[in-house]
Amino acid sequence: MVDLTNLFYRIKALGMTAKKVSDDTGISTGNISDWKSGRSMPTAPKLVILADYLNCSVDYLLGRTDNPEVNK
Repeated sequence: MVDLTNLFYRIKALGMTAKKVSDDTGISTGNISDWKSGRSMPTAPKLVILADYLNCSVDYLLGRTDNPEVNK
């Protein structure tokens, strides 16, 4: 299973809530809650939306790197 700790750390570090992320991205708070509890995982398209919104890489959100910087 993929570790989404960085996703929720990034949301908190940017001073956001799941509700704000949901409102701004169109991703339901139910999805976000399910991811946090481990009941489900985000799809690739949702990870891309989140990475763009949170200004970090998908690899960071998935815990594949500790560096949130996007390589351009």
